[in-house]
Amino acid sequence: MISVLPISNPIDLESAFAIRREVFVDEQHVSAEEEYDEFEDISTHFLARADGTPCGTARWRRTSNGVKLERFAVLKTFRGMGVGKALVKAVLDDVFSQQPEPIERIYLHAQVSAIPLYASFGFVSIGPMFEEAGIQHYKMVLPGSAYAKG
Repeated sequence: MISVLPISNPIDLESAFAIRREVFVDEQHVSAEEEYDEFEDISTHFLARADGTPCGTARWRRTSNGVKLERFAVLKTFRGMGVGKALVKAVLDDVFSQQPEPIERIYLHAQVSAIPLYASFGFVSIGPMFEEAGIQHYKMVLPGSAYAKG
């Protein structure tokens, strides 16, 4: 069983950072300096667990361009089990439940391999492919009515 909850304590946050370190820094060779940024304290972080074992993480934050979803990471041994899908759903549900006013834009920078996951939630690619932390990405946005809670 997969569960995803907002992080509310330092132990879970360290688990999330450990997952990001394993996926981004160790596996994808992103520098630690690029991976951890000044937005950690203002972001809402999530931790996914499969049968109680921490296995994935993500975060969202408000920016001048809208709400940005970021740092989606699933440990290699848990990929293909629905963890990424559970994370996206939980993050979007939280974004919509936390925003009293209409959200002008929800967007993310998707690694090319993750585009089908985000597209399944209604995100669409805009603009050309670009490199971020040495990895190819596309900017994706969620059109206003594409996502319905539930």
